[in-house]
Amino acid sequence: MKNKAQNRDNRIDPLFKADIALLVFSFLALAIDFFYRLRGSEREILLIIVSLSGLAPVAISALKALINRRLTIDLLASIALVFALLNGEWHSAAFVSLMLVSARLFARYTENQAKNSIRSLLKLRPTTVHLKNDGQITEVPVESVRVGDLVLINAGERIPVDGVVIEGRAVIDQSSLTGESLPQSKAVGDQVFSSTLSLEGDLVMEATKVGQDTTFAKILDLVEKSQQGKAPISSLSDTFVNWYIFLIILGSAVVYFFSHDLKLLLSILLVTCADDLAVAIPLAFTAAIGTAAKWGVIIKGGRFVEGLTKVKAVVLDKTGTLTEGKLEIKNQVVFSGYAENDFLSWLGAVVQESNHPTARAILNSIKSQPIKLAEIQDVYEESGYGIRATIDGEDLFVGRPGFLENKGVKFSPEENQVFETEKNLGRSVIALAKGGKAIGFVSLSDSIRHNSHRVIKEFRQRGVKRIVMLTGDNEKVAESVAQKVEISEFHANLLPADKIQFLKGIINPRFKTLMIGDGVNDAPALILADIGCAMGAIGSDAAIESSDIILMKDDLSTIPHLFDLSQYTMKVIRQDLLIWAATNAVGLILVFAGVIGPLGAAAFNFLTDLFPLANSLKLFRLHLHGRPIR
Repeated sequence: MKNKAQNRDNRIDPLFKADIALLVFSFLALAIDFFYRLRGSEREILLIIVSLSGLAPVAISALKALINRRLTIDLLASIALVFALLNGEWHSAAFVSLMLVSARLFARYTENQAKNSIRSLLKLRPTTVHLKNDGQITEVPVESVRVGDLVLINAGERIPVDGVVIEGRAVIDQSSLTGESLPQSKAVGDQVFSSTLSLEGDLVMEATKVGQDTTFAKILDLVEKSQQGKAPISSLSDTFVNWYIFLIILGSAVVYFFSHDLKLLLSILLVTCADDLAVAIPLAFTAAIGTAAKWGVIIKGGRFVEGLTKVKAVVLDKTGTLTEGKLEIKNQVVFSGYAENDFLSWLGAVVQESNHPTARAILNSIKSQPIKLAEIQDVYEESGYGIRATIDGEDLFVGRPGFLENKGVKFSPEENQVFETEKNLGRSVIALAKGGKAIGFVSLSDSIRHNSHRVIKEFRQRGVKRIVMLTGDNEKVAESVAQKVEISEFHANLLPADKIQFLKGIINPRFKTLMIGDGVNDAPALILADIGCAMGAIGSDAAIESSDIILMKDDLSTIPHLFDLSQYTMKVIRQDLLIWAATNAVGLILVFAGVIGPLGAAAFNFLTDLFPLANSLKLFRLHLHGRPIR
């Protein structure tokens, strides 16, 4: 049985069918005319039908673009086709139709090739799964799995949905999503994702996302939609099209004004009909996006591939980006004679209501001890500040000392001195107050990623002029990390709103700003930046929604490779333009020398279409390690 996603992918696009029919019809019409030498009226009727059939989709596309105040290559192709029909150049018109439909079919084919790196995984997804219910194992279709169901995964099986391990342990190959070659060990409490493979070990997982909500399905959808939409990033291809169409129309008008030769005018239009670029340039971007997908990176459109070549400022969040994001409690102190167990019970009860990395680190540490969490009420988190709750009618506050002071908590000079000592050690301090009195605190620290320093150096080698680190941690923590990775500019003690304000100040129309964060706490900043890049986004809906570039694993070193990929992609596109210009120059020489007329111009254009297209195909050969990016 095939699942719905497979059935949907196996359906053939009606427009694809129509283009196939038009291609076959165009070839047959030209072949019949050539071999059987049809009479005048029969020839005209047959070729007019072919030409009008080819004109319709191109003219509709050009009209839609004009309504949206955009100029496209389809406009120039429509003009050439209309002139051919008006001038009675039936063979030329048929060649143009053949040329355009071939270009569309080739574009669809190459786009599908780029998507196959992910789409092919659908064939590997199981069609049936084993559900565990009251100790009984039943086999059901994968579409029947619902959130909360318990799914049994044996060694050698692919995981059908996203979920959390509740029993067992397994080694999982996540390369289908992250591109990483090393398998990951998964135990109770760990997340597992659809399309990944259990190499060894058995486990039982609770389904958390099914169907189109799974991480894999969302990635596939992003890849398919990556070429859609526009953005304010200035595009080389957009600039070229606008100027090219204007100059060709103006030049053709001048030629006709002096020559009054419709055949010459038509020959010029047919030679310069840049339908090959209309395919080659998007093809290059599509190939780059497909290549990045193999690396475990999702890029939401060609505009962001091009935008990376214009990045001169990089803004990085500290926690989870430059650092591992795995905070550990280094010290804990209880004030006022309170029992340590009471302090930890209240602290754990409050922080368990938050998804902040600091709160999760504290909770994980407390849960590793035989501590029973207290029962609290009225929990409210002030994002980026702290958490308020109540217990037995008294207020509980958890957060940095400054947050507690704003809530009326008074610290003694001795307590403030302890806080200062911890800060000087580069640690973050999280305090707890109850009933307006300080109860105690924990201090945490994070380790710097092993490759952070090297990546910062590589950014500078690639032309980035300004590198800034932002963090909500205190000045001492920020300074310590900045020095180790050699970032001279950093800003500490920032709230989410402060990060937004800083980005508003750094964004400049002369260059692009890349913001790199974790995609959850930094979602607003990632949206505001010219290009937002989320680290370690596997399983994170917030990262997928808010970011323009999504790194499925926590590997900062991938980003310099993306810079290289974008530069190489734009180099290929510039080569496409040069190849096109050279072939056009030859074609125009032949036209003005009288060697070829409208029919020869259409045939010349059709044959030379292959050159820039073949050049763009080079991008499909790239791979992450040892790749020929120059």
